[in-house]
Amino acid sequence: MAIRPILRFPDPRLRVAATAVMHFDADLRELAADLLDTMREAPGIGITAPHVGVLLRLVVLELKQGDVRTYVNPVLDSVSRETLCHVEGSVSMPGVTDELERHARVKVRYRDLDGGEHVEEADGLLAVCHQHEIDQLDGVFWIDRLSRLKRDRLIARYNKLRRG
Repeated sequence: MAIRPILRFPDPRLRVAATAVMHFDADLRELAADLLDTMREAPGIGITAPHVGVLLRLVVLELKQGDVRTYVNPVLDSVSRETLCHVEGSVSMPGVTDELERHARVKVRYRDLDGGEHVEEADGLLAVCHQHEIDQLDGVFWIDRLSRLKRDRLIARYNKLRRG
C-alpha cells in the first residue's frame, strides 16, 4: 500500500469533525491499509483518516506488533467513572507528549471494514486510545484536553523542535 502525508499541527483540518463512512468497499480497505503503513512509518500506535486529510470516521490501532485493529464509525457507548492518567502524543505533533486523564474503561460500538457491527469493551491503554482517536474523529485535538498553561508550554516546545 502507500504511506500518505500526515497533517501537522496546527493544520485546521485536524479540528474538523469527520463524517460517517457510508461505503464499505475496496477504497475503504485501501485507505485502512494506507493508514497502517503511514502509522508504522510515523511511528505511532494509532491513526485516523483525518490525520492524513481524509475526513472519514476510520481508525487503525496497533498496540502490539501484528495486532492490527480497524474501527469504522466508532462511538463510545459507555465510559467508567474511574479514570487513569496516561502519556499521550500524536502523529500530527511528533516529538512532544503530555499526561492526560481519561476514563479507565470504555465500551465502543463500531463497524468492521465489511460493515459488520461490533461492540468492544476496553480498559487501560486500549481505552485511552479509543478515547484519543474518537476525539480526533470529532475534531478534538488531544492538546485541547490539557490546561491552557500546559497546552501553551507544549506548543512552544513543539515549535522549538520544528525550528531546530
